[in-house]
Amino acid sequence: MASSNRKSLIPTTFYEHARHSRRLYWLTPAIVLVLYLCVMGAFIWLQRLQSDSVMFVTIDQETRQQRLMMVVFALSLVIVFSLLALWRYTRFRTQAEAALIAETGFRRAMENSMSTGMRVFDMQGRIAYVNPAFCRMIGWNEADLIGRTAPFPYWLPGRHDHHRETLAQLLSGRTPSSGLEIEAQRRDGSRFTARMYVSPLRDPKGEQIGWMTSMTDITEPKRIREALTAAHERFMTVLEGLDDAISVVADTPEGLELLFANRTYRRLFGAQTGGHSELLGGRLGRFTDETMELFSPTAQRWFEVHHRMLAWTDSRRVRLQVARDITERRKHEEESRIQQEKAQLTSRLTTMGEMASSLAHELNQPLTAITNYCNGMMSRLRGQQIDTEALLAALEKTSKQAQRAGQIIQRIRTFVRRSEPNRAPAEVATMVSEAVELAGIELRRRNVRLNHYVAARLPALNVDRILIEQVLVNLMKNAAESIDLAERPTARRSVELRVVPRTLGGQPTVEFSVQDTGMGLAPEVLERLYEAFFSTKREGMGIGLNLCRSIVESHRGRMQAENLYNGSEIAGCRFSFWIPVSGAIESVASDEVKVNA
Repeated sequence: MASSNRKSLIPTTFYEHARHSRRLYWLTPAIVLVLYLCVMGAFIWLQRLQSDSVMFVTIDQETRQQRLMMVVFALSLVIVFSLLALWRYTRFRTQAEAALIAETGFRRAMENSMSTGMRVFDMQGRIAYVNPAFCRMIGWNEADLIGRTAPFPYWLPGRHDHHRETLAQLLSGRTPSSGLEIEAQRRDGSRFTARMYVSPLRDPKGEQIGWMTSMTDITEPKRIREALTAAHERFMTVLEGLDDAISVVADTPEGLELLFANRTYRRLFGAQTGGHSELLGGRLGRFTDETMELFSPTAQRWFEVHHRMLAWTDSRRVRLQVARDITERRKHEEESRIQQEKAQLTSRLTTMGEMASSLAHELNQPLTAITNYCNGMMSRLRGQQIDTEALLAALEKTSKQAQRAGQIIQRIRTFVRRSEPNRAPAEVATMVSEAVELAGIELRRRNVRLNHYVAARLPALNVDRILIEQVLVNLMKNAAESIDLAERPTARRSVELRVVPRTLGGQPTVEFSVQDTGMGLAPEVLERLYEAFFSTKREGMGIGLNLCRSIVESHRGRMQAENLYNGSEIAGCRFSFWIPVSGAIESVASDEVKVNA
C-alpha cells in the first residue's frame, strides 16, 4: 500500500476540530492567577516598604493602612470579576460542547442510516473518511480504507489506468455536475456500477481541504433501465416494421397534435395529422370503436381503420388509429365477386340446360294447344260453322295458353339473366312461388310430387331474390334426382318444401328446408358435401351445393344437411338453411346445430 509522509489536513473525527478550538480555554484562568500573584506581591512589597519608604515615613500609620486596604480591595474586585467571567465562559463552553455532541450524534446516526456511500479525499488523494454505507457497498472496513492512497482495493483489476484518470479528474475538480458512472469491485469479487457526485470540502476559514464524494449503487436501476430501453427498442422495431399505418394524436384548441407515427404512416402521409384526420371518417369529436373501410384520396388506397381512445403518458386522452392497407384485398374481393357471379350464372345456365327437355315438354303443351285452337278456328271459319261467341271463347283459350308459355319463358329469362347483386326486402312467399314454378317442371318430368308450406306472416328478408330462388331450385332438383336414383315407388316419390320462422341464438331467422324420400347421403359424402368440384353424379360439375352454401353464407346464414331415418334404414335426406331477419346468426347456428322439423 502506497502512503505519503505528509499528514492529512482533514480531521479524522468531529472531535478533532473541537480540540483545536479549545486552545484559548485556559487563558482566563491564567490571567486570574497572574492577577492573584500581582495582588499578593503588591501586598508583600507594601509591607516591606512600610518602615523605610519615604511615603510611609511621612504618612501616619492609619493612613498607610487605609491605602493598603484600598489596593487589596481593588485587586480583589478584579479577581471576582475574572472568576465571574470564567464561570460564564465555562457555562457557555459546556453548552456548546453538549450541542456539538448532540449534533455529532445526530449526523452520525444519519450517516449510518443512509444508503449513499460517503467518502472524503484530502488534497493528496488519500481517503480521510468513509461512512458505513460506503463500507457496506464495497465490503471493506473503515480501518482498511482510512489513509489509503491509489490504487484502492475496490478498483477493478486490469483497469487501474482508467481509475487513475477518473481520480485525477476528481482531484482536479473537472467532474461534471451530473456525476460520473464508475465500476467497482467488492471484497468478495463481485462487481457493481455506481454513480459518483463530487463537491469540494472546505474548512471554517473557507479554504478547500479535500473532496467529498457520494456514491449510489445503480446496478439494479441500470439493469432495469437497460431492460426497458431494450424492450422499447424492440417495441419500436416492431411498430416501425408493421405494414399498418399507426398514429396517435391529441385534441388541442389549435387542432390535432401528432404524438406518434410509425414508418408506414410517415411514408404514406408524412409527419402531419392530415392522414389521421382523413381516416377518421367523420368521427372527430365523438368516440366509436367501430372498424371502418375508407378510401384515402391522399394515398389512393383503401384502408381498414381501427380507432381507440387511450390515456397517454401525460394522462391526456388521445386517439390511437391503426390503418391497414386492404387495397389488394378489395381488389381480390372484387375479382372473387365477379367470379362468383359468373359461377352463379353458369350454375343457373347449367340447371336450365339439365332441365332443357323438361322445359321443352312444358312449353310444348301450351304451344300445341295454341296450334290446335288456331287450326280448329280456321277450319270452322272456312266452313262458316262458328259464331262470334264460340270464336271469342276459342281466342280466349288461345290467349291463356300463350300467356302460360310467355310466363314460362319470362321465368327462365329472369332466372338465367346476368344481373348485378341487388339485395332488397323480398317477400318469402313470392320467392318460394317463383322457385316452385321453375323446379316443378323438372319434378313433374320425373313424376315427383312437390308439397310446399309457407308459414303465414313471415317477415320480409333483405336478400338477393334471384340467388335465394337459385338455392331453392337447386335443392329441389337434387331431391328429385335422388328419388329417381333410388327408384322409389309412386307413393313414396315426394319432395316437401317448408318455410317457417326460427329463433337461433336469440336471433330471429327464417328456416328453409327441402326434404326428400331418396337414398340419403353416405358418411363419406357428408364430409365432402360442400367441397368444390366434388359430385356424386357422373355428369355433375361439383359446384352446385358449394355455390348454394356460398350464397347462403353471403347472406350471413348457415346451411346443413342430415339424413332421415326410419328405424335403422335411411328414409331420405333434408337440406336446411337459415336466413337472419336482421344481423348475423350466432355461432350456435353452425353446421352442427340440429333443428327438428
